[in-house]
Amino acid sequence: MTKLLLVFLTLTTMSFAQLVDAIALTVNDEPITLYDIEKRKAQANLPKDKAVAQLIDEVLFDQLVEEHNITADIFDVNNYLEKIAASNGMDLYTFKSLIKQKYQDYNAYEEQTRQQIIRQKLTSKLVRGNIKIATEDDLRIFYDNNKNLFSTASTVRAVQYSSVDNAALKKAISNPMVNVKDVKKAAIELNQANLNPQLKYILNETKVNQFTPVFTSNKQYISLLIKDKGNQQTLAFEDVKDRIFNMIMQDREKKYLKDYFEKLKLSADIKIVR
Repeated sequence: MTKLLLVFLTLTTMSFAQLVDAIALTVNDEPITLYDIEKRKAQANLPKDKAVAQLIDEVLFDQLVEEHNITADIFDVNNYLEKIAASNGMDLYTFKSLIKQKYQDYNAYEEQTRQQIIRQKLTSKLVRGNIKIATEDDLRIFYDNNKNLFSTASTVRAVQYSSVDNAALKKAISNPMVNVKDVKKAAIELNQANLNPQLKYILNETKVNQFTPVFTSNKQYISLLIKDKGNQQTLAFEDVKDRIFNMIMQDREKKYLKDYFEKLKLSADIKIVR
């Protein structure tokens, strides 16, 4: 009886595994399995139809990347990060150090950046000559209607957590209501005009009621719990022109790509298997 039960359970498990791994549909002969769909539903908390639509878009995207022979290597990633670093007044080494403090898995961040570069390269090929370039008037209108997007706090109030023991500091960060031995707390107010580019970047990237990544200063480990960002000042139009241009063009590219992929779906060979 026990052997029969084991055989039944084994066959049931195998059948379930085969079903989950079964092909649900193909996109230009590229399979999407039932497992792919269930995994995406769980990861992104999506209903089945939206999970399927998302997976189809990704398959079509990957096929376009292969068709246009688009790649991105470590040199592309470093050039991309170097531009971000320069725009924040830092060199690449310093910027990478901050990123490694902020993200637990730097390799995952690097891979995410590589995928972003691939997307940008493909987008550039697809939209070239197909969207209108933003004019000076477009930039000015956008700026006047969205000044809240171009404001920055001149002062930041925070609670500074500091310790010579990194493990103790991390424990205090995970339990901010508890007083942890060897961790000092002090209320501080910072004027951004007096800060170095690294600290400015950290403060601007950290939201109110969140901790900054841990950094070192005066032989101590430090993290700031941001309490308030005050004295908001609107940046001058000339200082944000390039950013506005990129925002407008990215929005136009996004709309163009959405229409492009909708048309691509209509012409793609999509077969429902089960």
